[in-house]
Amino acid sequence: MTRSVRASKTGLEKAQQAFKLKGCTKEYLAGGAGCSRQTIHKFLKGQSVDKSLFQAICTELGLEWGEIAELEAGEEQAGKTYSINALLQEVREKIKPYIQERCSTMRVLDMTQPVELNDIYTDVNILEQITGRRRLKIEDLQAELLQNSDLEELVRFGLCVTQKRVSGLQAVQGHRKLMVLGKPGAGKTTFLKYLAIQCIERNFQGNRFPIFITLKDFAEADKKLDIFEYIALQLSKCQVTDASTKAEQLLEHGKVLVLLDGLDEVREEDTKRVLNEVQEFSYQFHTNQFVITCRIAAKEYTFQGFTEVEVADFNSEQIATFAQNWFRLSDPVKGERFMQKLKGNKPIEELATNPLLLTLLCLVFGEAGSFPTNRSELYKEGLDVLLKKWDAKRNIERDEVYKKLSLQRKEDLLSQIALTTFEHKDYFFKQKTIEKYIADFIFNLPNARTEPKQLELDSEAILKSIEAQHGLLVARATGIYSFSHLTFHEYFAAREIKERSLTANLVKHITEKRWREVFLLAAGMMRNADDLVQLMKQKVDGLLATDEKLQQFLTWVEEKSCSVKVGYKTAAVRAFYVYLGRDFVLVLASDLTGALDLALARDRDCDFVLVLASVSARGRDRDFALASDLASDLALALASTRDLASDLASDLVHVLSLASTRDLALALASTLPSTLAHDLDLDLELKHKLQQFQDQLPNPTYDDQEASKAWWQENGQAWTEQLRAVMIEHCNIGHDWQFSDSQKKLLEQYYDANKLLVDCLNSECYVSRDVRQHIEDTLLLPVKTSP
Repeated sequence: MTRSVRASKTGLEKAQQAFKLKGCTKEYLAGGAGCSRQTIHKFLKGQSVDKSLFQAICTELGLEWGEIAELEAGEEQAGKTYSINALLQEVREKIKPYIQERCSTMRVLDMTQPVELNDIYTDVNILEQITGRRRLKIEDLQAELLQNSDLEELVRFGLCVTQKRVSGLQAVQGHRKLMVLGKPGAGKTTFLKYLAIQCIERNFQGNRFPIFITLKDFAEADKKLDIFEYIALQLSKCQVTDASTKAEQLLEHGKVLVLLDGLDEVREEDTKRVLNEVQEFSYQFHTNQFVITCRIAAKEYTFQGFTEVEVADFNSEQIATFAQNWFRLSDPVKGERFMQKLKGNKPIEELATNPLLLTLLCLVFGEAGSFPTNRSELYKEGLDVLLKKWDAKRNIERDEVYKKLSLQRKEDLLSQIALTTFEHKDYFFKQKTIEKYIADFIFNLPNARTEPKQLELDSEAILKSIEAQHGLLVARATGIYSFSHLTFHEYFAAREIKERSLTANLVKHITEKRWREVFLLAAGMMRNADDLVQLMKQKVDGLLATDEKLQQFLTWVEEKSCSVKVGYKTAAVRAFYVYLGRDFVLVLASDLTGALDLALARDRDCDFVLVLASVSARGRDRDFALASDLASDLALALASTRDLASDLASDLVHVLSLASTRDLALALASTLPSTLAHDLDLDLELKHKLQQFQDQLPNPTYDDQEASKAWWQENGQAWTEQLRAVMIEHCNIGHDWQFSDSQKKLLEQYYDANKLLVDCLNSECYVSRDVRQHIEDTLLLPVKTSP
């Protein structure tokens, strides 16, 4: 065959027409075909150009090169023997059953049977800039991921996506040679399978046929074939006659979508040969479409001519789509519950950004109908998948970069790193810093190479091993790392606390919101959490111990809760009055009245805290609303139903009467009649006095609004103070505590710490009955009365 070729007379007319229809410049066409503008000029003038470039230009123009080329006699005969279109159709039909059998289903983890790929597939998004290669500083990453949030309220950055995304199909369409990188379980193989199915069904790259090659299988085949021979063998097994000749014809015409999966799974001894094979094959048949997948950081090799992109984590829409698809056939209602539970649990939702871990969550939820109360068990199962099961189930053996670092030791190492960095508020850390932590750890291992240079090399190798093989430490920018998910950072920090019995150190952080998950996880991991919860209780009580006014407030809470006769635990009643005792004057009385009526009208299992929280959010003091929510959450955790609030509703109605904001005459005019109409155990004297207060209010009609406002401006303050005095005298409610800003902040910390303590007790952590009862009996009591 000739080394150069030119278009025939009729072929040139077709080429010029196709160029006009494409509507691009010569420079643009040259870029797509990988040649110079001069070559395009010669091609369109009917002059001879290099055969491979001729083929590439024809492919860019959507033409069959053999149909427009001026061929020599031998080539014309070959063209008569095989029409490229007919040949493509023949091969497509022959290999279609094989592609469908190999690529149309998936089965991972503990799935008992395969599922159809099209039933659960969720479109992949691609980051065109590799995350770990961005030249950013730690400060830049914090600003990017925290999105102006306070560090104490750290965004679960697994869900924060700030880079521009494109669809997977768009990325493949835009690059003839693509290297798709991704973390373990990111969905790389599934994406290649989807491409193969879409291609064979003519939904994508319809002018090509797919070849799917698992590079591990290729490397370990008995006969050390090159890639061309391997493809010809595949076609031959699919009953394609004269497979080698036909494969060459189709490859030369750019008719193949070459899918090469799992470069990272190739054994170390086979790596060099496979890399050379892929590179040379992509040179020889460069007019075809190539897509290779590999784990990030697994191979330090750059293929010439390939564009590297990264699979993006799932966003919330992709998570919802995947879950909906997963449960659609088996139980759509369970799928809705799955998303509801997931959205209410940010740490678990963060893990769902990884498709493999999302599959695990679907399997767990599908079996149990909920997520485990003890989240540490769920996280451990997810880590087991990343650390060992994912490779083991696919019969992949990774090379141990450092032979003496076992799986157990890797977990110990990650735990030590996690706690050290978490204590320093280091969510991102420089590569040299993390390598120093690793070097300090392995220095004490048996048979460790302790020379400084060897330690440096080994620590770098271990970091790359953990990143590539398990994806638990990942590069966020050049030379900057973090844990792949904040959830895993918290899990390993809790594991270190549990393994080293650092309970006392943990309790020091009880008022820091960012430690909340670490507390819950540590409690769940412990064989017996008595010491932890008792130390937490002591720390919580100590928060208000030296503030006389706050102790008076707790004393009032105790007295008021003891004065009511309801069939609930005293701790639950105290929690209600801690909530109720806050300053309601900043909340619209009409809103609270409506909230109360709604709560009383709801079914028995009404979530009363949601009603109160929605009302609190309307308050003018945002900090107060937050504190109210925390306290009501605590009451809910203790009481669980709306019945407590319903049975204590008289006190809630009384508080409504004490609203003292401006322009509330109309609201108060309707509040007191509601109070009197409910007849909620009011004694006759109190009822008479409330009626007198009601009679003093102007008639709240629409026409008299101005008169009502004028009355309120003149008499409102005195009226409110008199009403407050009556309510304090008869009900011991309505005190104006006038807490300072620092006291309010301390109360919020007290609420939050108590809520954390209750959540630990309500989780599946093991606490002895006596300790649990003691904490419950002394919860929310002033220090002086605690047993």
